[in-house]
Amino acid sequence: MSALLAVRGLRTEFPTEDGTVVAVDGVDLDVWPGECLGVVGESGSGKSVTFLSLLGLVRPPGHVAGGSIRFAGQELRGMSAAALRALRGKAIALTFQDAQTALNPSMRIGAQIAEVLEAHLEDLPRTGAARRAAVQARAVELMRMVGIPAAERRMGEYPHQFSGGMRQRIMIAIALACRPQLLIADEPTSALDVTIQAQILDLLDDLRARLGMSVVLITHDLGVVAERCDRVAVMYAGQVVETGPTEAVIAAPRHPYTRGLLDSAPWLDDLDRPIRPMPGSVPNLIAPPIGCRFAPRCPHGIDACGAPVPMREEADGRAVRCIRPLDAAGSPA
Repeated sequence: MSALLAVRGLRTEFPTEDGTVVAVDGVDLDVWPGECLGVVGESGSGKSVTFLSLLGLVRPPGHVAGGSIRFAGQELRGMSAAALRALRGKAIALTFQDAQTALNPSMRIGAQIAEVLEAHLEDLPRTGAARRAAVQARAVELMRMVGIPAAERRMGEYPHQFSGGMRQRIMIAIALACRPQLLIADEPTSALDVTIQAQILDLLDDLRARLGMSVVLITHDLGVVAERCDRVAVMYAGQVVETGPTEAVIAAPRHPYTRGLLDSAPWLDDLDRPIRPMPGSVPNLIAPPIGCRFAPRCPHGIDACGAPVPMREEADGRAVRCIRPLDAAGSPA
């Protein structure tokens, strides 16, 4: 079986007055058919930019400067703008972080869902009342699929008339309008209370199972990843620093940064466990460290960390960007 999405050596740059920000630097990622991949890291680690890059949504002067992006065996780099537009929303869909700003406040919800259907579906009647009726029926079906009550009536309402959780459901309905093979969910539970977060994540799990699609879940919350994702990719300062099956990575992280993320979060099943925040901050991506980018914050750093560190393949589908990966007890090799 081949990966549905295979990213190799992806590099995305943003020119500034002070120099070039390399927001994504040599990222390798795979997403397999039917799986949920969690992409986790601090703000500014390059999570969102990575997936905006593969969809051709990085705004100039930012640009993809290198690498390969293959989706379903097709290379996306070099693809025409028209071909990418045809792909976005149909084969690959994206839900943005903030549904409040992603939805058009001046358009009714039904019209926003219909817009996607009109752009991509080829099995609709060509013109007239039959086409409008078919689009309306599919939009109502999508609203019901994501659990919005009184769907037919609420099609005529505006985004401000919905709660935060309902707006997020609408974003998911729009993303699923054309039954994509891959759904990229960028912080789908941000700014929602805990109960609504669980409902949205349950909805994504259910839809993935029903539709057979793959999901990339971008988040800063390792707890969400631990519960929902088959595999995880940990990003730091524009690079992937650890990947592997979620259960194995959470139980015994190999990279000190992954360990730091786990130690800096509360554990509900162990309330006496101390929280250990990571010292320092993410490096300046105009002039990042030449070697390991986490070295200035790493409690186990040595002089050899000053040289470039490649990803190293390990057993059981794991890989780590560290010359002294941690053992099960959390000590460096």
